[in-house]
Amino acid sequence: MRNFLKRAKNATQIIATLDTKIKNRVLLQMSQALLDNSSYIVKENNKDMLNGKRGGLNPALLDRLLLDRGRVEAMAQSLAEIASLQEPVGKVLEGWINSENLRIEKVSVPIGVIGVIYESRPNVTSDVAGLCFKSGNVAILKGGKEAENSNRAVAQVLQSVLDDNALPKEIISLLPDSSRDGVARLIKEDSFVDLIVPRGGEGLIRYISQNASVPVVKHDKGLCHTYIHKDADPHKAISIAINAKCQRPGVCNAMETLIIDKPIAKKILPPLYKAFIDQGTKLKGCATTREFIFIELATDEDFDTEYLANSLNIKVVNGVDEAIEHITRFGSQHSEAIITENYTVAEKFLNRVDASCVYVNASTRFTDGGVFGFGAEVGISTNKLHARGPMGIRELTTYKFKIYGNGQTR
Repeated sequence: MRNFLKRAKNATQIIATLDTKIKNRVLLQMSQALLDNSSYIVKENNKDMLNGKRGGLNPALLDRLLLDRGRVEAMAQSLAEIASLQEPVGKVLEGWINSENLRIEKVSVPIGVIGVIYESRPNVTSDVAGLCFKSGNVAILKGGKEAENSNRAVAQVLQSVLDDNALPKEIISLLPDSSRDGVARLIKEDSFVDLIVPRGGEGLIRYISQNASVPVVKHDKGLCHTYIHKDADPHKAISIAINAKCQRPGVCNAMETLIIDKPIAKKILPPLYKAFIDQGTKLKGCATTREFIFIELATDEDFDTEYLANSLNIKVVNGVDEAIEHITRFGSQHSEAIITENYTVAEKFLNRVDASCVYVNASTRFTDGGVFGFGAEVGISTNKLHARGPMGIRELTTYKFKIYGNGQTR
């Protein structure tokens, strides 16, 4: 492990100063290599899918794991989009001349060696690799055991392109020891690793946050809410709610709790109930909800659960203040939405809700680096420092001060 991390750290000297044209050319070659090797990647993914089904993974998690030709093409397109993004390294963010006639520039630079720990979704392997490469960072990737064959196949394809360009394979590599002990060692190697980005279940995030000596940017659970205010357009509200929960229930930006104003509950809950039942959604609700539709009673534990499945809690509230109070108590500062035609209430919600992404009249499913124009994302940061929300190439840089003098002494 130590020798591997030393080689990774040494590789930062090469990738950090690589010319933009070379980086873009390599990324486009990686994009084409994914397409050329799609049959191999899908074949290896089939092994993971079979193991997942045998191991009892639920349908939503199997959907996260699946790679078919279309998804490999999307991975390739993501790398091409990253190549087209503006160079994030070497930008002069600020500049001034001080009272001693020193010219000071604040310049963006790569972070260094970034360890990303994730679960289930093998497309993360190529997305993170591409983002780190474009931003001049070395990527150490640790995917979940359930995607072991898929991740290895994708990494091999990307490393073959590095090799073709006489670049160290350590620029993009899988953690050689993927056991719990290997992760425990990685997150304490602050001499070689500059940042850890964990994205996954609550237990994984807690373990890394409590045990890492390397700085951590958390990509915590997505306990997202949609609040239907009494002044909402009902057709808009139902459409958004169904999309937020049912389009892909197993992802972090899917809604887990639907909040409804009491004055409209009697009218809107029956059509919502029918729409969700038609989608096969398992519903739980508070006591007030159960006065209008017959569903299982939701507990505080349910409201605090990220299902990552086609299950949904419903909470009836008395106005926007109570809705915000519920979100403050149970939310994970990921993505929250309000459906309303009332501008004043919308602005109150936007300003008071503490989350990385807050929506008016739109689905929380839009919290995504690709949708935001980042090409892809390392994940959705629920941190408040350094990076928040979809984490793209800009968030994978830090800065240094360059000071130009002419013999000045202090």
